[in-house]
Amino acid sequence: MTPGDRSDSAVQRDRTTRFRDIDLNRSPFTVAWEITRACAFACVHCRAEAQPKRDPRELDTEEAMGVIDQIREVGDPILVITGGDPLTRRDVYDLIAYAVSTGLRTSLTPTATALANRRNLTRVKAAGVSRVALSLDGATPELHDRFRGFAGSFTRTMRIVDEVREAGLSLQINTSISRHNIDTLDAIAEIVAGTDAVQWSVFFLVPTGRAKTEDMISPDEHERMFNWLFDLSQTVSFDVKTTAAPAYRRVAIQRATSEEGAPHPVLGAGFQFQDGLNRPAIGINDGKGFAFISHIGDVCPSGFLPLPAGNVRERRFTEIYRSSPLFNDLRDPGLLKGKCGACSFNVVCGGSRARAYAVRGDYLESDPSCVYRPTTG
Repeated sequence: MTPGDRSDSAVQRDRTTRFRDIDLNRSPFTVAWEITRACAFACVHCRAEAQPKRDPRELDTEEAMGVIDQIREVGDPILVITGGDPLTRRDVYDLIAYAVSTGLRTSLTPTATALANRRNLTRVKAAGVSRVALSLDGATPELHDRFRGFAGSFTRTMRIVDEVREAGLSLQINTSISRHNIDTLDAIAEIVAGTDAVQWSVFFLVPTGRAKTEDMISPDEHERMFNWLFDLSQTVSFDVKTTAAPAYRRVAIQRATSEEGAPHPVLGAGFQFQDGLNRPAIGINDGKGFAFISHIGDVCPSGFLPLPAGNVRERRFTEIYRSSPLFNDLRDPGLLKGKCGACSFNVVCGGSRARAYAVRGDYLESDPSCVYRPTTG
């Protein structure tokens, strides 16, 4: 039997098994690739500190195609093409098509500008993108536009939501939580529910790039949000995922194992998701199942932990991910310090390494946003 003879469900089962059983020391589950930092917006919390014009040091098309080959060498990760605004690169459709042709499940995170129009979204669909993620950081035009630094961005985002659906693309909504919008998340969740999004990815602010430490929510507010998100996940039609908040897995595991009849099976990474990609049994974290490639080829543990472990122009991505001291440190829970080192959840959680570095200056220190006190240590 050839691969073409197999049913879609059989192929999906094989992919699900590979993702569930992946060895995170050998292969990342997700690779986020910032193909450009060019962006028309000036978001107040932008990790990339994006600029209006493209950086002349960006990987060119030929180099970018080579990066796709390097990513495929390391295994079968999900590839997230991001920026800046990836649609500012005219070759983005060629890059998507080539990535998909290699077998990479590829997603795109465009900025809500005029470039994200019906024509270009149709081209994105034709190139083979699996999912488009749009950002929504406020339930009102005033709040969202203030975040994005661009009047009219809320209205345009909601129009693009409709055009994504019309193009037949799977939709994800991303929201960054800060002190500015924490009290409006109920309203944002209602908007997400009305978009037919398959996933709400909730980012917890890390003070890097333009994001400021004073804009972070408190540890108690983190815990409250984790429990609120867990409750929400039991009732909504879309999946709920957190970013830069691995402690949500601890809360999810505690809640699901203590509450009889929890409808979602729980794995070490948090949940089994409706997209069929059951997350690995060991929790993903910065450098541990996740890697980030910058617009100039630097390989970092994540976009929120901008410490280069190497550059794809000089070393293969596989070598950097598997062998660099930085990535190996981040995958060893025995090296964690403080209460993260003593915590029984440090394999499935491990704390945000990006936030530890941003606030404490040490990526192995304990996560300052976590209220949990280990019973030992």
